[in-house]
Amino acid sequence: MIKWRRWNNILHRDFGYAVAALTLVYAISGIAVNHTADWNPNYQQRKEAISVEPVKGATTAEMKQFVMKQLNLMDEPKSVFRPDPGTIQLFYPGRTYTIDVLSGKGIIEQIHQRHVLYEFNQLHLNAPKRAWTWFADIYAASLILVAITGLFVLKGKNGITGRGAWLTILGVLIPTGFWIWFQYL
Repeated sequence: MIKWRRWNNILHRDFGYAVAALTLVYAISGIAVNHTADWNPNYQQRKEAISVEPVKGATTAEMKQFVMKQLNLMDEPKSVFRPDPGTIQLFYPGRTYTIDVLSGKGIIEQIHQRHVLYEFNQLHLNAPKRAWTWFADIYAASLILVAITGLFVLKGKNGITGRGAWLTILGVLIPTGFWIWFQYL
């Protein structure tokens, strides 16, 4: 008869290997989205200074045509906006032209998707929905299993009845303490 601890270690090892790669995806994505106040983890933004002749025209449509001609833009923009009388913006997929109509100075803002990190974030945030939701739930349940079985891998002074108990308590207290601090202080 095989002892329960041996089965526990087998489950911990096998499920641990099975979830290792996806854990890296979630961890990398988690670090990225934790810092959205500092940067956009999905898109990279580039700005480039441009200049045209001071924009001529009284109406937005006339100004749009003038800017398009000056910049050799053949395609119609998705939209045009005048945030104030001295500025015109032309919006294209992935880029925006913002021109000061009096000076002719402006910028092109281009947005490019961050490869790999964008895909990781989409999976982490469950953008695909449907079957991915089930897969992510199975993954989460597997992590629960790995966490619980991990508590019982070692015996004795380094196991859950010794040092492991203190580390487990610490693992509970840290997020609990942060949550209390965040909520009430």
